[in-house]
Amino acid sequence: MKLDNCISERINKKIFRDGNKCIKLFDEVYSKADVLNEALNHARVEETGLNIPELYEVTRIDGKWAIVSQFIEGEMLSDLIAANPKKYDEYMELFVDIQLDIQSKNCPLLSRLKDKMNRKIDLTELDETIKYDLHTRLDGMKKHNKLCHGDYTPSNFIITPDNTPYILDWAHATQGNASADAARTYLTFCLEGNIAGADKYLDLFCKKSATAKKYVQSWMPIVAASQSVKKKDKEKDILLSWVNVVDYE
Repeated sequence: MKLDNCISERINKKIFRDGNKCIKLFDEVYSKADVLNEALNHARVEETGLNIPELYEVTRIDGKWAIVSQFIEGEMLSDLIAANPKKYDEYMELFVDIQLDIQSKNCPLLSRLKDKMNRKIDLTELDETIKYDLHTRLDGMKKHNKLCHGDYTPSNFIITPDNTPYILDWAHATQGNASADAARTYLTFCLEGNIAGADKYLDLFCKKSATAKKYVQSWMPIVAASQSVKKKDKEKDILLSWVNVVDYE
């Protein structure tokens, strides 16, 4: 495998293209368990029949762990939105429709979203009283087993030249409540400073899924707290500002 074409660089990982292969190369400090869990999540989601890249192998390159998968030729939805602002509504319709298709699937061997969030809440720097309140709120949420992407954003959405949508990056996939996943997407838009886009997304998700907006909003303090772990200080401050939000309009 050739590593001379780096197409993306993120914290503790680089992504390369080698022909029809996409190579995600992790730094030496990256947890072996996290790499293997990401590959396992990917393999399990593949079995649902959704359009996702085919997983080829997990290997080591120069002492570093790597996940090798199918390279999907196309454009990120985030780039298409930026280049075609007049088609924003059309793209958002597609974005939400695909999310609902994902959430219509079951993947019973994935970790449970509630279990993951409980662990993340324990890892936050919040005081014990707030942690207790968040755990209590989380425990009271409805128990579902829908497939949740965990990082569903336009930058993880590829459209091929023949207009086939593919969803990338299943590292955070779980099974659980679809509204928690929607809250995660909403907060991602907010972190990017796109408040109008966040509101439009949430309105559309709630309309298409016949979900009360207040119910999705009730997840936001929980999701914000769980996502604040290991975030940069600026993002952490924004997320933690949501933790104390109880009442919504």
